[in-house]
Amino acid sequence: MDFTDRLKDSVNSQNLPIKLRTGYLSDNESLVIYPIAGSSITQGYMDGVKDINLNYEIAMNSQDGQKISDTLWKIQNYLELLESVTSADNSFEFNDLRITNKPFINSTDDKGWFVFLLNITANVTVFN
Repeated sequence: MDFTDRLKDSVNSQNLPIKLRTGYLSDNESLVIYPIAGSSITQGYMDGVKDINLNYEIAMNSQDGQKISDTLWKIQNYLELLESVTSADNSFEFNDLRITNKPFINSTDDKGWFVFLLNITANVTVFN
């Protein structure tokens, strides 16, 4: 299923100061999306098709806290209005997306690095 990549591409269509990538934060300034615990099947059908809630975290680290805040709020505002994400391989159908936690600061360190997070849940129908 290519949902994560299609969602990433959709977010990257916005004019962001840094590109969103899949994976985890690096030692340098980065903006990433990755799955988090709690995803679940909400409905199963006789033909094997499933409705699934997928939980994701979007994280950004930088030494510029305002840049992180502005970037994640721009992403959050975009995702709140998102109506479609199209599969490149017909493996899913997008149903909806909810913001489960607005952008918030997660950590800071003594070297001046900040980490902010944004949590979302997407509901998709997954085909065999």
